[in-house]
Amino acid sequence: MQIYLPIAEVSVNAFLLLGLGGAVGILSGMFGVGGGFLMTPLLFFIGIPPAVAVATEANQIVASSFSGVLAHVKRKNVDFKMGTVLMVGGLIGAAIGVRIFNLLKSLGQVDLLVTLSYVVFLGIVGGLMFWESIRAMRRSQSGAPVAKRRHHNWVHNLPFKMKFRQSHLYISAIPPLLVGIFVGVLAAIMGVGGGFVMVPAMIYILGMPTKVVVGTSLFQIIFVTAFTTLLHATTNYTVDMVLAVLLLIGGVVGAQIGTRIGVYLKAEQLRILLALMVLAVCGKLALDLLLQPSELYSIGAEAGH
Repeated sequence: MQIYLPIAEVSVNAFLLLGLGGAVGILSGMFGVGGGFLMTPLLFFIGIPPAVAVATEANQIVASSFSGVLAHVKRKNVDFKMGTVLMVGGLIGAAIGVRIFNLLKSLGQVDLLVTLSYVVFLGIVGGLMFWESIRAMRRSQSGAPVAKRRHHNWVHNLPFKMKFRQSHLYISAIPPLLVGIFVGVLAAIMGVGGGFVMVPAMIYILGMPTKVVVGTSLFQIIFVTAFTTLLHATTNYTVDMVLAVLLLIGGVVGAQIGTRIGVYLKAEQLRILLALMVLAVCGKLALDLLLQPSELYSIGAEAGH
C-alpha cells in the first residue's frame, strides 16, 4: 500500500516502513541500542531525504526504547541514577549537535557529514566490539578463566565521585557525563540513539555489569532522542509524522520481541551479533561514498551536453 509522506515529499510502501520499524525494534530490545544506526541508512536507501530521515528516526527511537526499557525495569536491570547522569550529558550534546546539523544543512553538506560520521564511528566501534567478542568467546570455549575487567582504572582517580548502587560502582560523574555529551551529539547529527557507542563505553570505560547496561542505555536514549526530535521539529521542521507513526508502531512491537530473544543469548553472543551488523552497515555506506562521486560526475557530464 503506497502512501505519500508530506515532509519527505516521496511515496513509499506502508508495510515496508512497518517492517523496518519492527526490525529496528527487535534490535533495540536485544542489544540496548536505539537502532538508528541501521534505520537511518535504510531510510536513505528507500529515498527519504537525509534531513528528514535523521529527525524522524530520532522520534521512532523514543518509542522502541521506551517499549524495551519497560521489560528491563521489570527485571530490575536499570540503573536510574547512572542513566540520569548520562541523560544530562546527552541533552547538552543534543543541543550542540542540532546546531552543527543546522549549520551544515545551510551549507548543503548534511549528506556528506552524516555518511562520513557513520563510516568513521561504526567502523571503529564495530571493529573493537568484534575483536573483543571473539576473544571472549575463545576464552569461553577453551575453558580458560575469563579475565575480569579491572575495577580500578583512570576513571576512579577523577573527582566528583558518586555511588551507583545498581551498578555496584563508586566513580566520578565526569566520565558518564562526557559519554552522554558525545552520544547526544551523535544522536542529533546521525539520527541514532547512540547505543552502539554507549553500550561498549558503559562496559569497558565505566565498568558497569553487562546485565544492567542494556536497560540503562535504553533509559537515557528515551530522553535524549525525544529532546533531539523536539529541536529538529522546531528548528528544521523536518519531522514527518506519518513516517514517524509507521516506524513507531513497528518499533514498539519489535522491541518486545527483541527483549524476549535477548534473554536466551549470552552477552558475548549479543555483542558479536551487534558488531557484525555495525560493520555491515559501515561497509555499505563506505561503498556508497566511494561510488557516489563517479555517479555525480556522469550526471554532470550529461547535463553539460
